[in-house]
Amino acid sequence: MLLATDLDGTFLGGKQADRLRLYRLIREQKNIQLVFVTGRGMESVLPLLDNPVIPDPDYIICDVGATVLNGRTLEPVHPIQSEIEQRWPGALVIRRKMRKVRGLRLQEVAQERRCSFYYDENTDIDSVKKIAAEMNLDVLLSGGKYLDILPKDVNKGNTLMRLTEELEVDPERVLVAGDTLNDKSLYDTGYKGVVVAGAEKELLCYTEDMPNVLQAKKQGAGGILESMDYFERFSKYPDAGIEETVPDVPGDTQLLMMYHRLPYEMKEVNGREEKISPKSPNGIIPSLLGFFSDGRSGSWIAWEEKRNKGKSTDSYIDIEKYPNLLASSIELTKKEIDVFYKLFSKEAFWPVIFSFTDKVRFNHSHWEQYVHINKLFAEKAGRDADSNAIVWIHEYNLWLVPGMLRQLRPDVQIGFFHHTAFPPADIFNIIPWRREIVGSMLQCDYIGFHIPRYVENFVDVVKSHTPVTVVSEQSSAERFLTYSCALGVDKWTREITTGDRNIRLGAHPVGINMQNIRQLFGSDKAKVRLLEMKKQTGDKKIILSVERLDYVKGPLEKILAYEAFLDTNPEYHGKVELINICTPPASGMKIYDKVRVEMEQAIGRINGKYSRLDWQPIHFFFRPVPFEDVLTYYAIADVTWITPLRDGLNLVAKEYVAVQGLTEEADGVLVISEFAGASVELPYAVRTNPYDARDLAESLKTALSLPVEERKLRMKRLFDIVTYYDIDHWGRTFIKELEDIKKVNSPSAV
Repeated sequence: MLLATDLDGTFLGGKQADRLRLYRLIREQKNIQLVFVTGRGMESVLPLLDNPVIPDPDYIICDVGATVLNGRTLEPVHPIQSEIEQRWPGALVIRRKMRKVRGLRLQEVAQERRCSFYYDENTDIDSVKKIAAEMNLDVLLSGGKYLDILPKDVNKGNTLMRLTEELEVDPERVLVAGDTLNDKSLYDTGYKGVVVAGAEKELLCYTEDMPNVLQAKKQGAGGILESMDYFERFSKYPDAGIEETVPDVPGDTQLLMMYHRLPYEMKEVNGREEKISPKSPNGIIPSLLGFFSDGRSGSWIAWEEKRNKGKSTDSYIDIEKYPNLLASSIELTKKEIDVFYKLFSKEAFWPVIFSFTDKVRFNHSHWEQYVHINKLFAEKAGRDADSNAIVWIHEYNLWLVPGMLRQLRPDVQIGFFHHTAFPPADIFNIIPWRREIVGSMLQCDYIGFHIPRYVENFVDVVKSHTPVTVVSEQSSAERFLTYSCALGVDKWTREITTGDRNIRLGAHPVGINMQNIRQLFGSDKAKVRLLEMKKQTGDKKIILSVERLDYVKGPLEKILAYEAFLDTNPEYHGKVELINICTPPASGMKIYDKVRVEMEQAIGRINGKYSRLDWQPIHFFFRPVPFEDVLTYYAIADVTWITPLRDGLNLVAKEYVAVQGLTEEADGVLVISEFAGASVELPYAVRTNPYDARDLAESLKTALSLPVEERKLRMKRLFDIVTYYDIDHWGRTFIKELEDIKKVNSPSAV
């Protein structure tokens, strides 16, 4: 079989699942020859040849038939190319003669042996045709605005016929595919043909009575597959058949995931770069990938540092596990990443999100960079998305994407999840660009936050910008603490209306990957590490702190509170040790340098003040610690002390509970800040106020002195919560909200 297909709207069009299915079929069937037949110039075809997802063509007919090349070598196919060249007077001659034609504008695109123009209702087409006829040239009109001048009798169809003659291909083995009037000549060849759904009306009318042409029900690649099933000659190919068009149902709709990093890391193995799974302990990435394990089609859109300038970065993530999922990268330079992520996001938005207004730095030129990168993400999603696709956007770095994407693709369903806190209105509104951000977020269909308090903060922000009607609310009491803690609210808003839009809202605390923790902690290596560490710590009470270096986490306040605890409780000297694991920030994050220096000085002073030959009160690890080792620390910790000044959620608290629940003793105590989001869903933890050094010290003493039976009961209750509301529960409930909205908004539901 020889498939000769137009590109835009045809071979590159249709649903992603259909495209990938067709591409795999061509790769796997060695007796299918592929010919690109396009109006593009060769320069705009070249990026497709670097795309590992798209199969390489055997031949390329471009410039509306004026150029014919070997797809492997990119050398001209002689003598066909020579014959076309001899009939071409040259672009300069034609442009000179066409200058005086009213309403004709040159297309500034790469082109060979053709001249391409734009025309409109004011263009004197008769004059164009007259000049062309005098030079023995043809005029081709398409799309109601494109005009090509070509050598006489040169078009896609004639060049394809010459190529098949040269290759001695049986005409019965040829299938042509297109979608615009530009492809008309392909169907004049007499070959079997398909006009894909959504094609130009003029082409549909032209081919309506052609017995050799199928007018497909499916768009793009789906239409090609449909025709292979329709024409008996081509239906022998495995997987060529395609089901009739059916309404979308949840799970079938294409899903685009916008996350801050790709679901793999590149590592050099034996001189070759290979994709390896990231060492992410929280399990969010595996959970998100799980939505594609049943063959669901989608793209994972993320930024990565630019490596191959000008080359496409779309690729399969894992074709065996996720056959219809592509990694779709936004390539940024190192400087762009530094400004976007390390400088602007961390200096302008991060301190606002966590209410540290004294640390805010607004830079308007950096904002322009932020806008530009958000636009790149929106444009990428706009190109990748099938009709009515679901787009799930993650994190504040992409606040502007919903508004931009809604303009580009009003048909898609947009969900957004905040992995951070969301501040109250009087804090959020110090952002100079608050109106642009709020306006963009109101283009979402569904927005999720960790806890009800953040939902209500968001609603208050919106109310400060525009009239809002609260459509429905939900009680917090079923899952969250209400009046009994700092972040508690009795109910949260589920749906608002503003202008002509309805936006659904939800509280979805991220869970942990319980399956991964069970597997790692249950391994033989973990058991050996646990025995060794128990020997090292002896009978001392272990207080554990695990956090990333960040002023938001209150690391210095914790150290000073521990000093106060030792000052007022001398009976614990020699009996307790604080293991403080502090993960360094990404390189280049100078904003945290002062915190690190102050911490190191305080720890040095405290250890110098209290240490004995057989006891050191603080063990400080300022380095990344493998997650497997962190699990062992969780297992030996009598108390885990989680005291951020602010925290969107805090997964360390949940990881500690998960590991403690798997130990024989299961009697550890969790002390958690009232200002960590997780505090409102973990009622059996000891809560503390991290702004009060005395309360921090007293809550630590309370945790150390709880009776063993109470410790066990608290941990059992916490373990039940953490294991039920795991990472998979988080992902399932969020995507269900989006799919439920899609069902309500679908035409069949109206």
